[in-house]
Amino acid sequence: MNGFERINKALNGEWPDKRPVMLHNFMMAAEEAGYSMKTFREDPRKAADAFIQSVEKYDLDGVMVDFDTTLIAGAIGVPVDYPVDEPARIPRGLIPSWDQMEQLKEVDLSKNERVQIWLETCRLIKEYFGDEVFVRGNCDQAPFSAASMVRGAQEWMLDMMMPGPEVEKLLDYCSDVCIQFIDLMAKTGVDMISNGDSPAGPEMISPQMFRQFALPYEKRLVETAHAHHLPYVNHICGNADLIIKDMLDSGTDGLELDYKTDINKILEHMGNGRLFIGNIDPSGVLALGDKELVRQKTRELLEIYKDSPRLVVNAGCAIPPKTPPENIAEMIKTVREY
Repeated sequence: MNGFERINKALNGEWPDKRPVMLHNFMMAAEEAGYSMKTFREDPRKAADAFIQSVEKYDLDGVMVDFDTTLIAGAIGVPVDYPVDEPARIPRGLIPSWDQMEQLKEVDLSKNERVQIWLETCRLIKEYFGDEVFVRGNCDQAPFSAASMVRGAQEWMLDMMMPGPEVEKLLDYCSDVCIQFIDLMAKTGVDMISNGDSPAGPEMISPQMFRQFALPYEKRLVETAHAHHLPYVNHICGNADLIIKDMLDSGTDGLELDYKTDINKILEHMGNGRLFIGNIDPSGVLALGDKELVRQKTRELLEIYKDSPRLVVNAGCAIPPKTPPENIAEMIKTVREY
C-alpha cells in the first residue's frame, strides 16, 4: 500500500496497512534542501524540489504544500514583509479605520504572481508523485483570519466586541477571495484542500464569537472544496478544546489541531467520524526534545487513537526549520513499528 492509498483509507474510516504520516514541514523542507525562504517562495521548481526531497528522505505518505500565512492578505493589498531567511509576515493591517473600506479593490487571484507560484508548486509535486503520494494543497488563511490581517489584529479583536455591519461586509469580501484560491487550487490535481483559521480559536475569541464570525465562512470553504469533489481539512492553533464540535459543524472532512488541544477530547468528538491530523508538539518535542521524548509522545498519540483508523500523524503546527532530522526519523520509525 502506498502513501496515497494509506491516507485515503484513513480519510474514509478504513484501516491502512500502516498509520500514514504527512508533515507540516515547509520551513524544514526548505532548510534541508539548502534553499533560503526567499528562494523557496519565489521559485516553484525549487519549492517543489524541497518538498519532494523531504517526502523521499523520510518516506512520507503525504505532503502538505504551504509557504506562509500571508498570501491572501498580500493579494488584497495588506503590507507584507519578505525576510530572506524567514517566512513572509504581516507587519500591520491595511484598513485600521472602517472609513478606508473603499481601499479594498476587486481581487483576481489568477493574476497574482505568488498565487501562481503556489499553484505551480502543487502541480509539479502532483505530476512527480502521481497517485503514489497524497498531496494536500493548503490555501492559506480562512476568511476570519484574512480579515484580521486586513484590519490589523488589535482593531479586529475590538471589532468582535462591538461588531457593526462592516464586519460582515469584510468577512464576505475575504470569503470571496479565499474561495477563488480553492477554485484555482482544485485545478492543480491536489488530493485535498485545507485552510488555517488560527485567530478564530478560543485563545483569541470566545466560542460564541467563533460560531458567529468564523464558522459560517468556514462552511463556505468546505462547500467549495466539496463542489470540486475534494476533501477538506481546517487547522486552528492553540487550545481548541471548546470549539472542536463547532469546527466539525462546518462539514469539514477532518481537522488538524495543535498539541495544546486535548487529544482525548479530539478523540471524543471525532472518533471514527472524521479524520484527525496531528498533533505532536513541533517545538518542545520535535525541535527541542531528544529521541526518547519523541518516541514517548508519538506512542502516546498512537495508544489513544488505537481504536480509530482516522488518524494521520503530524506535528500540531508548522515544524521549525532547525528541527533535528533524527527526531523526525524517530517519530516516523515509531509510527511504522507500532
